Amino acid sequence: MYIVLFLMWIIFNGNITPEIVLFGLVIAALMYAFLCKFMNYSIQKDLFLCKKSLRILQYVLVLIWEIIKANAAVMHMILSPHFHNEPVLIKFKTDLKSSMTRAVLANSITLTPGTITVSLEGDEYTVHCLDKRLAEGMESSVFVRLLHKLEEGGPS
Repeated sequence: MYIVLFLMWIIFNGNITPEIVLFGLVIAALMYAFLCKFMNYSIQKDLFLCKKSLRILQYVLVLIWEIIKANAAVMHMILSPHFHNEPVLIKFKTDLKSSMTRAVLANSITLTPGTITVSLEGDEYTVHCLDKRLAEGMESSVFVRLLHKLEEGGPS
């Protein structure tokens, strides 16, 4: 986070001089100290994010790929004259531990065309699907597997 704050300082200033760099190092340190003290942030969370950055990147790439595939499927449904969709409302539970990963799953489902997370209460999801084929295997999707891998060894 310290590096991100420092890079933001440099980018927002628009040029690099020794004074801007030194002042940026101090400002970034003060902001980082503020985050640690008042926003429940810690060096352990930074280290966790660094260790998990490849898995996070993998998740984002898989999400983009799933969005592209779902776009193609929904376009096929809409443009096919003989297709009769059967909308369905499904409920499923997940064993994801943290509320953050459950929210990420809900948002990933909503970002994927043809599905919308209607509600998330605890570990139970209610999802509206444009067609029943889009609902198949949602509780054990690639999103859930990747989020389980992200949860392993989380920060304390």
